[in-house]
Amino acid sequence: MRFQTQLVPARLIHRYKRFLADCVLDDGTEVIAHCANPGSMMGLAEPGMKIWIEPNDDPKKKLKYGWRLVDHENGHFTGVDTSVPNRALRAAIEAGQIAPLAGYTSVRPEVQYGQNSRIDFLLSAPQLPDAYVEVKSVTLNRRPGLAEFPDSVTARGAKHLAELARMAQAGHRAVMLYLVQRTDCTRFTLAHDIDPAYSDAYRAARQAGVETLCIGTYITPQAITVGQPLAVDM
Repeated sequence: MRFQTQLVPARLIHRYKRFLADCVLDDGTEVIAHCANPGSMMGLAEPGMKIWIEPNDDPKKKLKYGWRLVDHENGHFTGVDTSVPNRALRAAIEAGQIAPLAGYTSVRPEVQYGQNSRIDFLLSAPQLPDAYVEVKSVTLNRRPGLAEFPDSVTARGAKHLAELARMAQAGHRAVMLYLVQRTDCTRFTLAHDIDPAYSDAYRAARQAGVETLCIGTYITPQAITVGQPLAVDM
């Protein structure tokens, strides 16, 4: 998924009200960028960090910049926009690039199911069982090479796992897909200490037959694309 507009580098002044970030461009101009990430962004919102923001000229948008990347200045990047995974994954699934999900001819996003929930993707094909795929963006890294989820308590995430479990018990295929939006991680685990209830919900979902997929990404200031599977260490 290529960014629609060329990103520009900036330095983060501070993030506030979750969805706003004051930034300073290389020429010294201070701007406000929209931060499309409801999580804590632990380790990714320190003042002075180099970031990349995307300008826009859409008259319907109040803010003229969107925060897209953290540049760790060591050759690695983290994608902070939680809307990116679904866009990138849909293209990859439709192209058959994710082997465990290959063969599906219909990819429907945001389908209502369960108890007032929406599944990220409902996959179907004539000779395959329907697959309910829930997607989570992973950005937390506290130990070398290890990505973790969640970065804050997420009752909504636990609810999604319970919904997937019910689909699996009803005979459907149910998949929890974690997309790691970091280029410095090779393994994935759950952050049990941050949200024990989510870990409990995950274990219950696994026992009910929910599958786990974890996939990495390739990230540059030009594009974010789906990468290779990562090891899952629970």
